[in-house]
Amino acid sequence: MRFVQLDTPKPISKIGLGTWQFGSREWGYGPDYERRAAQIVRRALDLGVTLFDTAEIYGFGRSERILGAALGEDKAKVVVASKIFPVLPVASVVQQRAVASAARLGVSSIDLYQVHQPNPVVADTTTMRGMRALQDVGLVGEVGVSNYNLRRWRFAEAALGRRVLSNQVRYSMVDRGPEQDLIPYAEQAGRIVIAYSPLAQGFLSGRYDARNQPRGAIRRANPYFLPENLARGTELIGTLREVADAHDTTPSQIALAYLLRHPNVVAIPGASGVEQMERNAAAAEIDLADDEYAALVTAAHAFRPVTGLAAVPKLIRARTGR
Repeated sequence: MRFVQLDTPKPISKIGLGTWQFGSREWGYGPDYERRAAQIVRRALDLGVTLFDTAEIYGFGRSERILGAALGEDKAKVVVASKIFPVLPVASVVQQRAVASAARLGVSSIDLYQVHQPNPVVADTTTMRGMRALQDVGLVGEVGVSNYNLRRWRFAEAALGRRVLSNQVRYSMVDRGPEQDLIPYAEQAGRIVIAYSPLAQGFLSGRYDARNQPRGAIRRANPYFLPENLARGTELIGTLREVADAHDTTPSQIALAYLLRHPNVVAIPGASGVEQMERNAAAAEIDLADDEYAALVTAAHAFRPVTGLAAVPKLIRARTGR
């Protein structure tokens, strides 16, 4: 395993484990997944993974409980990250919710506590006042944000009066917005971009096509899995396969290696089983040659999916069969 080269109390692995699916039925992993979740966490620890990300909204607290129980005594050795869902995130509420998350996780301190979304009404001034109080009493180690643009990330840091270590954002080969400003800022300022959905919820795995579409409510609502977009992604997946063959790996591993080439980026893919966790962790060791990276960049830029409002009627037709 490789780690981010930053001054943090605990080392942060370049591959972490995202746990949205823990306790959340909408992923369609089946009723026995809670048992598998514990196995995934234990295997991740064996592989050197040190970043485990959850949130109070995931499974309405079940994800935090499952993760905390699975980590057991190893919680002290790793970076346990959670997120507050920012409904009225004033200082007092932030403090109350952190206490509740810590109790569900079974920790005395949350290593990285993040604001899940920017609140359009409540200013970060009051939210970060709550975060600062949590740091002062030792209930929170580092503060992070999620889904923030650069301007608001920097404002949140000014409001906290300390570093806001990380910004967790959607980032993959098909969602490259963070490359414009967030990643350059992280590298310049010594911060971290945490990439969620780094495989575009499995789109980049090469497992799916128009005849083999994914199950589960989450993926069915993702426009990338429209038959038209699956067809448009054929060349991108083909390039991923070519590079993967050269490294004797999988397209998913190459898609992760593409992100990890940035020194201040870590990725937190989920895992449906132990084998997938092993493949994800192994991606941290892949070194892409310059020409391979350039080919991936070209293929990614050539992919033009149907998204946004244009995708809505297509999603409706795809789900209703009309």
